[in-house]
Amino acid sequence: MKKIGIGISDFRNLREGDYLFVDKSPFVEEVIENGANVILVPRPRRFGKTLNLSMLRYFFERGEGEEERRRAKGLFSGLAIENSPLFEAH
Repeated sequence: MKKIGIGISDFRNLREGDYLFVDKSPFVEEVIENGANVILVPRPRRFGKTLNLSMLRYFFERGEGEEERRRAKGLFSGLAIENSPLFEAH
């Protein structure tokens, strides 16, 4: 049984800690396809804004070594974005 990560706003901690996670990874594809210079994310309090930004950071962040890239790629295994052609491109 997975734990509920109340108050956890770091994507890596949430995924590596095996917490319950509602897959919001299609948001990454939406951001890429939008192509806007600035993205406004208006959501109510406690609605996952920081977690979504953390997920974007881990998706686009370039790791220093092969091990870091493999670890970041593993964070998205089993999520919807993994099946997107954009996943390998970025």
